[in-house]
Amino acid sequence: MKTAVVTDSNSGIFEAEGKELGIYILPMPVLIDNQVYFEGQNLSSQQFYHHLQGQKIVTTSQPSPGDLTALWDRVFRDGYEELVYIPMSSGLSSSCATAQMLAEDYGGKVFVVDNHRISVTQRYAVLDALGLAQAGCSGKEIQQELERTGLDSIIYIGVETLQYLKRGGRITPAAAAMGAVMGIKPLLIIQGDKLDACAKVRGTANCKKRLLQYLEQAGEKYARQGIPFQAAAAGSFLNQEDAEEWKTLCQGLFPDRTPHYDPLICSVGCHVGPGAFGMALARRLVP
Repeated sequence: MKTAVVTDSNSGIFEAEGKELGIYILPMPVLIDNQVYFEGQNLSSQQFYHHLQGQKIVTTSQPSPGDLTALWDRVFRDGYEELVYIPMSSGLSSSCATAQMLAEDYGGKVFVVDNHRISVTQRYAVLDALGLAQAGCSGKEIQQELERTGLDSIIYIGVETLQYLKRGGRITPAAAAMGAVMGIKPLLIIQGDKLDACAKVRGTANCKKRLLQYLEQAGEKYARQGIPFQAAAAGSFLNQEDAEEWKTLCQGLFPDRTPHYDPLICSVGCHVGPGAFGMALARRLVP
């Protein structure tokens, strides 16, 4: 059985890299002043964050059903007999539920995976799916394994400014104003289906330190439980020097597991804004 792996750009994998890996990519739509762009296609991460910083009206959206089924149809025209589709977590978007509904029309040839991941943890799920497919696993087997282990992942994100959390209604204007005066930096967590605040830290340096402490504790827990994991880092930095500095800090935490780094995807970045920094751990099924 020839099985294809399909995902969306919330994984941080864009079309050029997808072609190199042998993975099909659905670019996520982004609306900027009511004009539609597609992440990784005609909108780079740098452009997105500059638009966001420029006070333009920026929102993200799920892909249209027509775009999704057109991609699936292309996969089958390319000679695949079935496909595994890995969208972002169902708890963060309705795109997974839409895909599950559309898959019903494909006679059991489309397996939609809800493994509660996004960004760099979703990337690792996609790479695991590819490895399992190459090892001869069926689409159903890949779906079951990814969903069984999907919750074995965690992301922490430090926020440089409260402006975008306020804009999205996640904190009140009063809380944002007070936090700005006191230099409070919220530390957010994505584990499963929610983006939640887990700590408030004064100053960016202290926030980064706390984030790394939490990730180190998570790594120790995974090691005790015998869970094979990989680290990853992400950020919404506007200059390369800040990105390199964050990557160096993250690499020092798990020197034997050099973290992959991706610019923070638009669907998360629109909530946290420029200057955010994140790190994640995720179970790996394929070394």
